[in-house]
Amino acid sequence: MKGHPESTTQVKVLVPGNHLMVALLGQRDELLRLIEHGFKGSHIVVRGNEITIEGTEAERIGRLFEELVLLLEQGQGLDAEDIHRTIGMVKDNVSPAAVLTAEVLRSSRGRAVRPKTAGQKAYTDAIADNIVTFGIGPAGTGKSYLAVALAVQALQAHQVDRIILTRPAVEAGERLGFLPGDIMAKVDPYLRPLYDALYDLLEPEGAQRLLERGTIEVAPLAFMRGRTLNRSFIILDEAQNTTPEQMKMFLTRIGFGSKCVVTGDVTQIDVPGGRSGLPRLEPVLGEVEGIAFVHLGKRDVVRHRIVADIVDAYERAEGAAGGKGS
Repeated sequence: MKGHPESTTQVKVLVPGNHLMVALLGQRDELLRLIEHGFKGSHIVVRGNEITIEGTEAERIGRLFEELVLLLEQGQGLDAEDIHRTIGMVKDNVSPAAVLTAEVLRSSRGRAVRPKTAGQKAYTDAIADNIVTFGIGPAGTGKSYLAVALAVQALQAHQVDRIILTRPAVEAGERLGFLPGDIMAKVDPYLRPLYDALYDLLEPEGAQRLLERGTIEVAPLAFMRGRTLNRSFIILDEAQNTTPEQMKMFLTRIGFGSKCVVTGDVTQIDVPGGRSGLPRLEPVLGEVEGIAFVHLGKRDVVRHRIVADIVDAYERAEGAAGGKGS
């Protein structure tokens, strides 16, 4: 084989068994076309169960196919979103098979909850390895859902005695005053996303029993004041809407045998006056042993792909506005 001046190479991948080929390439080869589109300038030829790749990125594409075969052999299905994510991982020298087969929990419907991106895997690993983990990133990156899944897993494994899910009720003044009912009824709309994740992961009856017993508590952040939380898995969601004083109050509630996850999106600060307790924490706490900060980005968005495009568009617009102002 003659070498190209730009080190064009040829790589062959032998897929073990023709039965994997349709799942690997997609109906009418649509997954194959996505891979070709993801690596411009490469040429892929399929004959039987042999894939030949030529181009400057041939080795990387060969590794991608090998990783995809591993996923299929472990019973994973592949769709267009999986292909987009795995291409991104391989370009970042991350193993898709290592990321996508790491099971966090089985939901009440028997569905495996797994990280879907390298960033999500780093986030779940950080939660496992640290006492306090900050998950910071845009909407749709799975920050809250994965934290609740890991909390349920810790409760089921008897690593903690209870789960505490909390959020700041930002508009605790006039808007809440117009809502009917007692204080819990008034803050319930703010806590609803946490309930949604809980009911998705547990049988509704089981979740309700745990809530009634106090094994799982869902409460506004104000309810944390004056308490010490031992052997608990505590999640503070929407932490960008805490004040610095509230954040300090919350972090000093952590007791023995507890684990804490703080999630937030610093682009969505609604706290009055913009005095958020989240953005300037990393320089203060980043060197403290047992505390980790994980930053998720648009590559970690696992909602409809348009959400990632929206996040990207906002980032570009904000960058352009920042450039004009400087």
